[in-house]
Amino acid sequence: MSKKKKKNRREPESLELACVGVETHAHLDLEDFDEDREELLSRARDCGISAIGNVFLGPDAFERNRIMFDAHPEVFFLMGVHPNDADQCSDEILDRMRRHFEQEPRLKAVGEIGLDFYWDDVPHNVQVEAFVRQLHMARELNKPVVIHSRDAHERTLEILEAEGFRDYPVLWHCYGGDSRFAATLVDNGWYISVPGPVTFNKNLETQAAIATVPLNRLVVETDCPYLTPEPWRGKRNHPALVVFTAEKVALLKAISVQDLWRIAGDNARAFFRL
Repeated sequence: MSKKKKKNRREPESLELACVGVETHAHLDLEDFDEDREELLSRARDCGISAIGNVFLGPDAFERNRIMFDAHPEVFFLMGVHPNDADQCSDEILDRMRRHFEQEPRLKAVGEIGLDFYWDDVPHNVQVEAFVRQLHMARELNKPVVIHSRDAHERTLEILEAEGFRDYPVLWHCYGGDSRFAATLVDNGWYISVPGPVTFNKNLETQAAIATVPLNRLVVETDCPYLTPEPWRGKRNHPALVVFTAEKVALLKAISVQDLWRIAGDNARAFFRL
């Protein structure tokens, strides 16, 4: 019996990118990284990442895990009640979140918040209520908003527009839609965050959409430990691998990866006010 041929995978260091990139969406406080969190943070910088946005899924996670990044000022914070936890979005939870945003300067955006109609765990009306309440909080705090929308694009858009968020700093996390919807987001003055699946050969619709988005509206992300890009698809995702997403976006935009890396980093710095 012949042995299965080992896949030859490029390392992210091979792109030799300047340290000007921003990884806009990571979940490094999850237990998936308990064995090598420090090593991966160091590696991210070696691969050209100057800042990482860590997303805390609610105030419990923030209060428990923010200490993990005390020695890493390059990590900035996002916090929000995910739609799959919307039934926990009580007055007490919102009050704690508001207090943390007022006291912690590293908290840069409310997110990820929005709607997830893929799962049936939380009724849609409960998700909508939690989403709207957090949008109101973000506006009160003058904080940008990072959107999670799965199988709910039109309803998410409808709520954002009805709540007056046109031309407000909104970032559509993990974009996977078509060119028409991308154009609508851009027309509303919002940003689009590109995840690893844009590198998949069969993901032609998203690739076509990203090719049409203006360069000044694009950022890149991992959503690690999920959504690992090629050539590491099937393995755990981590911040350094975002360089391969940037490489694909650069190809779609017909510019050098070095230029895309810098532009996407500048866009992230402007959006999160880094």
